[in-house]
Amino acid sequence: MNECISVFDMLKIGVGPSSSHTLGPWRGAERFLKELRTEGIFENVTRVKVDLYGSLSLTGKGHATDLAVMLGLSGADPEYVPIDEIANIIDDINLNRHIFLGGLRYIPFDIATDIVFNKNFLPFHANGFTFTAYTDTGEYGSTFYSIGGGFVVKEERTVAQEKEKIKCAFPFPIDLADELLNYTINEKKQISEIVYENEKSIRSEEDIHKELMRVWNTMLECMYIGCHSEGILPGGLNVRRRAFDMHKGLIGDAVYETPQEWLQVIRKTEVKFRQILKWVSCFALAVNEVNAALGRVVTAPTNGSAGVIPAVLMYYMVIENHQADESHIKQFLMVAGEIGSIFKKGATISAAMGGCQAEIGVSSAMAAAALCEVMSGTPAQCLMAAEIAMEHHLGMTCDPIGGLVQIPCIERNTMGAIKSINAAELALETDPENAKVPLDQVVNTMWRTAQDMNNKYKETSEGGLAVTVNNADC
Repeated sequence: MNECISVFDMLKIGVGPSSSHTLGPWRGAERFLKELRTEGIFENVTRVKVDLYGSLSLTGKGHATDLAVMLGLSGADPEYVPIDEIANIIDDINLNRHIFLGGLRYIPFDIATDIVFNKNFLPFHANGFTFTAYTDTGEYGSTFYSIGGGFVVKEERTVAQEKEKIKCAFPFPIDLADELLNYTINEKKQISEIVYENEKSIRSEEDIHKELMRVWNTMLECMYIGCHSEGILPGGLNVRRRAFDMHKGLIGDAVYETPQEWLQVIRKTEVKFRQILKWVSCFALAVNEVNAALGRVVTAPTNGSAGVIPAVLMYYMVIENHQADESHIKQFLMVAGEIGSIFKKGATISAAMGGCQAEIGVSSAMAAAALCEVMSGTPAQCLMAAEIAMEHHLGMTCDPIGGLVQIPCIERNTMGAIKSINAAELALETDPENAKVPLDQVVNTMWRTAQDMNNKYKETSEGGLAVTVNNADC
């Protein structure tokens, strides 16, 4: 599979609650606007219609897919749009029945008729969506597929040639875990060092540093916001935020003013086993409560699993190594990104294709390998840590109640984070020569499991908890 994936493809900054159902359609809308400009018809568009298919339709309301396409068509950027402005943009569209197309011109837009939820699935992927632009002389349509983690493709793979060019620039092209391991052996480098060499072939060292720290600071701020926000999450399930109360019990009367000061304060708290479990769970809950409230998170590798990597990295920073600094943060994120890319190439990171094993399972594997390296594990041990973490998520279904990324999604991040730490510790105490299951076999098994899984358990809300627990019960 000739595909080049950067760390920054796997760790994207965006808006919740879902990478495949929110960020992907948002980016698809942006690409559609670009196509309209390329075709020279942007100025002539009088109406835009959006058709959502399959999983995007079945759980689209709960995942804010309708809001995402409107925000994308309005020209808002998910990385930078002020979170407080999102509601104003949507309210303006609903109240005045128009949309500020590309941030340049108003056209009529009625959410009741111009966004259509089609329950049928398109054959190429479960998350299909089509934009149709109308002019006085005709119409122009374009179909996209949100394949997980905010990645958007067209069936004809128009970007494949460009991806191949980028891959050719990589000194260490990687599709398989075995290839990555061989590079580390032949070059006598850690996984993060191999990844760094690849990143340097497409961007400057200064940009790599700046972007990795921007990713981490977004994660840190997200945990901070989540731990200091209370109340009920939107969506109708009346889910009460739990990170606030848990954090309050852990932090006590400590005084701080910034996320950085907060991190230093946590380092001074009691860290017996129960406190460690609570802190890690608190960090993960915080991120995914922010995600559920349409806040800014880092897709890692998806929004539904965005809490695992921040929670495990924060655990390392505040509990395991009080001397951890920016070098450890960058090391951790680069390893995590590479492991995620191996799963994306060999299987899937889309719950609509593979169930929750493709989200929490992959994020847990990413965090386990990354934690293993910063704790002085060998490359072989890091890959073993990733394998252990995924092995114990195989077959996990995706059955969100009400189509919302809340139950059981938020709690699953706490479990995935704890499993990551456990997997890393097991790998550190094991000779890789005695490993029975290589990572590549687990990736392949995960994909086969995804193909065998009933569609009811693939982010459709048509099976599992989504049907056994009624919204009224919540």
